[in-house]
Amino acid sequence: MPLALLALAIGAFGIGTTEFVIMGLLPEVAGDYGVSIPTAGYLVTGYALGVMFGAPLMTVLGTKVSQKRMLMLLMGLFIAGNLLSALAPAFAVMLIGRIVASLAHGAFFGIGSVVAADLVAPDKKAGAIAMMFTGLTVANVVGVPLGTLVGQSVGWRVTFGIVAALGVVGLLGIARLVPDMPKPEGVRLRHELAAFKNVQVLLAMAMTVLGFGGVFAAITYIAPMMTHVAGFADGSVTWLLVLFGLGMVGGNLLGGKFADRALMPMLYVSLGALAVVLALFTLTAHDKFLSAVTIGLIGALGFASVPPLQKRVLDQAHGAPTLASAVNIGAFNLGNALSAWLGGLVIAAGLGYTAPNWVGAALAAGALLLAVLSAALERRADAPSTVVTGSAPAEQRAAVHH
Repeated sequence: MPLALLALAIGAFGIGTTEFVIMGLLPEVAGDYGVSIPTAGYLVTGYALGVMFGAPLMTVLGTKVSQKRMLMLLMGLFIAGNLLSALAPAFAVMLIGRIVASLAHGAFFGIGSVVAADLVAPDKKAGAIAMMFTGLTVANVVGVPLGTLVGQSVGWRVTFGIVAALGVVGLLGIARLVPDMPKPEGVRLRHELAAFKNVQVLLAMAMTVLGFGGVFAAITYIAPMMTHVAGFADGSVTWLLVLFGLGMVGGNLLGGKFADRALMPMLYVSLGALAVVLALFTLTAHDKFLSAVTIGLIGALGFASVPPLQKRVLDQAHGAPTLASAVNIGAFNLGNALSAWLGGLVIAAGLGYTAPNWVGAALAAGALLLAVLSAALERRADAPSTVVTGSAPAEQRAAVHH
């Protein structure tokens, strides 16, 4: 794998840290600003919506500059947003800071996915995408737990200051290691937009929304769920997030490996198993050991679907994949926003801290149904159009069946 993938992974590490670290710090942030846990959950929803709308916007704005320069500009925006979050005097200002940082997220992973795929041979594209996303998953093993520990020990503002510093490291890595690749000739915005006429691209994005939304329905409220239901101490949230991160790393690498071999079967297995595990989490959340195992499985199964979903969008939007790739990253975060909002609703309705797990299971099951539908439509489109009757020549029948 090219060394440039390391630079992309470094940037992904910083972005992954700021995206997920808020999960373990919701109680601290809520207490500092005097808001409820569901209200603090808007920091997750707001970030996710910023990614969703920022992905296409920043990608379109970046069509006039090279991919490397755009990646550097996005990291600068990420740094500014996290500094604003660290210094925010009021909840609304922190929410603005989260949104500013989120504007860099979708375009970074969208453009980065295209760059990563272009750096390797065709049969290694999903693996290259997975390598870049490894930065995001490793953030959940190292960055997020440490950020949570720092936030609980010396204050969550320090955590976001450190995240801004990670952005500086990512910016320097991109400047040093990513090659200044030429822009594809003849690709215009109208070509990029044409990809959205492809029903398979839209189905892949819908799978992304529902599948990854299933993960975030549970994980957004992991801190109050584990402390109030499972009986863990506040400090235990840190190592629980480590388990989630380890699961993400393993699932991401396996998803990248098997997506290059059997993409759709990989989606069937990961999404189906995710729906089952999330449903069981409503029961296992009452036991410390079982809840810890379940959290690791959610991370693994959720991220096993990331490389195949991203590769499917790139494959179906071939010829003009940049905007579609970025919008699919926005779709991941639309799922995050939807599930965080729905999870907050069921908690606010008095259904308990485990209720978001049922929301997640339903979302993941919906993604599995869309995957089955997508494959069925693809088989129908690939089927021979010639109707073969019993009187057709043997040569014609043989050709069709071949």
